Amino acid sequence: MKILAIICEFNPFHNGHKYLLERAKELSGCDAVLCIMSGGFTQRGDMCIMDKYTRAKHAVSGGADCVIQLPAPFAVAPAEIFAKGAIKILLSIPEVTALAFGCESGDEYEFFKAAELFIDESDKFKTVINKKLAEGESYIKSYAEAFEACGGNRDIVANPNNVLGFEYCKAILRVGADIDILPVKRVGAGYNDGELKENYSSASAIRNNLTDIRISDNIPPYVYNDLKYSADLRSFHAFLRHSLFVARPEDMQKIFGCGEGLENKLKSLENTSIENIVEKCTSKRYSSSRIKRILCANALGLYADDAQKFLGADLYIKPLAVKKTRANEILSALSKSAYPVITDANGKGLQAEAERCFCKDGYEFAVYNHINRTDKKDYMILV
Repeated sequence: MKILAIICEFNPFHNGHKYLLERAKELSGCDAVLCIMSGGFTQRGDMCIMDKYTRAKHAVSGGADCVIQLPAPFAVAPAEIFAKGAIKILLSIPEVTALAFGCESGDEYEFFKAAELFIDESDKFKTVINKKLAEGESYIKSYAEAFEACGGNRDIVANPNNVLGFEYCKAILRVGADIDILPVKRVGAGYNDGELKENYSSASAIRNNLTDIRISDNIPPYVYNDLKYSADLRSFHAFLRHSLFVARPEDMQKIFGCGEGLENKLKSLENTSIENIVEKCTSKRYSSSRIKRILCANALGLYADDAQKFLGADLYIKPLAVKKTRANEILSALSKSAYPVITDANGKGLQAEAERCFCKDGYEFAVYNHINRTDKKDYMILV
């Protein structure tokens, strides 16, 4: 079996995601589509509007054959760690031969060429980015200018989807993996476009307009029908504030991207709203997504040194949802992984670091249940 992989969050699954699955499968000629998806919290530090099993069910209904979990220590982390963790797990499955992702521009050659230039950031790159930051440029713009100064195509790192694709290629090259990539050009709205479109709105626009009937044109009916179970954002913010209040600055320094006194500024605002904390801490140097990710990682106890250890350890494959008609062959393919397949909430028998990582996933799932006052069970489902 040849498996096409897609790294995703599906928050929520929409028409653009369905197009990606269909187009990527067509281009790859693979026999099955495997998604590796975040749990209840995202790379930008948000809580997903629906739980991981509901979103995994939507993905299988929309064309995937199986959805496995991206462990929380990688899912709520900077793009490089997010990509490294996902690629690490996917490459443990021998049948995975291709990786598809949405992009605004670029082809396979351009993405790999850019990745080859920047597997290790050069002294010139660091000099340029530090100079631009000192001049008051934003981190994203400084990174793009440094990238261009070193011979790269700045369009590759000018938007979130392309950045993730670039990081996937870097992770693949670092381990010398033999895997094809399929950049699929996005249709409709851009990644951060908050305005509802006719058929292909961004996930951000859909999340921001959950009570607008027009979103029904942008998501499959089976997703729309489940939106009534949307997550409790107010309780999530209360949980973030409580976690910040009880956190120690020295522990917050262990979180990716939290240093240079940022932990003290966050603590100084602990008695204000999450919206105010994010606004006051956002700057050209620190994006709002970075601030939200730090707050979320703090609340979930996700630290950089743990993630680095997990990247160097044998982990596990945790299926969330599998297409019922293909369950036997899909699970058989997964069983050939170098890592054990875990279909329930019991990580018994895992090696020490894998067990610690598995416990992080378990805690994340329990937190999601608690915030949303639900009692979902952490078992694989058939769709």
